[in-house]
Amino acid sequence: MTPIDIDALRRIAAGVVQAEPARLGHAGWWKPPLVTAAPVDARFECLAAIAAPDHLHPRDLLPTARSVVVFFIPFQNALPCANREGDRPTRDWGRAYVDTNTLIQRVSAAAARQLEAHGHRCGLTPATANFSEETLTARWSHKHLGYLTGLGRFGTHCMLITPAGCAGRLGSFVTEAELGEHPLIETREACLLKAGRRCGRCIEACPVAALDPAGFRRRRCWDRLLENRSVLEAFADLPADTQVCGKCAAVMPCSFANPVRRLRPAGGD
Repeated sequence: MTPIDIDALRRIAAGVVQAEPARLGHAGWWKPPLVTAAPVDARFECLAAIAAPDHLHPRDLLPTARSVVVFFIPFQNALPCANREGDRPTRDWGRAYVDTNTLIQRVSAAAARQLEAHGHRCGLTPATANFSEETLTARWSHKHLGYLTGLGRFGTHCMLITPAGCAGRLGSFVTEAELGEHPLIETREACLLKAGRRCGRCIEACPVAALDPAGFRRRRCWDRLLENRSVLEAFADLPADTQVCGKCAAVMPCSFANPVRRLRPAGGD
């Protein structure tokens, strides 16, 4: 049997994402995914400090885990472009959230089936639903795992900016397979403001002033997500946990690419 490696996992993820529109019977919302992996080592000891005090260690999911796999499914440009207008999310932004939750599960399950066929057990987590409404933190943060595996860097909007931008969704899992180190981000920062350049457009776009370089007002953001779900008639038939906004990812310099990478020829990041 041919050994499974990061390239095989990338092909599996790409195949699932490519097939999803036909399965759903519509044009789909997604571009090809990005996939990273990293060994389960000392870097993950900091999760309790940088994410949440009760954040799980990869070996809490699977005691024999040797690798963490994180993937990013970017949205097609038209979706965040349409979500730019007004101060409430579009129906399609909500529909894409729901469809992508399912897609994240399907990507993880497809990868796990192949890994397990090669004798490597896996530990999976939901795309969402591990989030505490009391602390407003997650016990398994795909964003922080993406940061630690080199998939992206945090922006001022507290989203992960990958080489394909921040407009999309993340998933992750752990496995016994030894997949090696496969970072994708190429710069120390991926946020223009954090790199010392003029920007702050995500701060201006937030309808409830939840964003600030000095800190993220989590409760304001969360209350807005709940309010959107309760006031938008277009969301009435969507699941109760369709709590979305997305204005800070709607046509920003970091929506579809790492804007800091373009600065490198002019002096680095």
